[in-house]
Amino acid sequence: MEDQTELVGKTFVGHYYHLFDNDRASLSSLYQPTSMLTFEGQKIFGVDDISAKFNQLPFDQCRHMISTIDSQPCPSTGGLLIFVSGSLQLAGEDHHLRFSQMFHLIPTPRGSFAVQNDIFRLNYG
Repeated sequence: MEDQTELVGKTFVGHYYHLFDNDRASLSSLYQPTSMLTFEGQKIFGVDDISAKFNQLPFDQCRHMISTIDSQPCPSTGGLLIFVSGSLQLAGEDHHLRFSQMFHLIPTPRGSFAVQNDIFRLNYG
């Protein structure tokens, strides 16, 4: 039986990548003004700039395939750390790109979670 941390992690990951693949503009609802994204080494602060980064990516469609999800509770914040590995395929491309992504989720006053920190890297080699 899955523990609550693993269940929340898997649920969040499914929701996040569903939005990314189907309605990328809606990802902004998962971030907040204090959120930070590191995307391939580029540090981006705040929900508005993070949303702009997602909307400026040089592709319109992609599909994520998740290989692993590891989740840990973060007692100091009441949140979760989630590490994801998988691959993504861009529309019209035959090859898949391997990636890793880490999320730090923190609780919100309305009883859900927001992404406080997000680190994304493509894995080459």
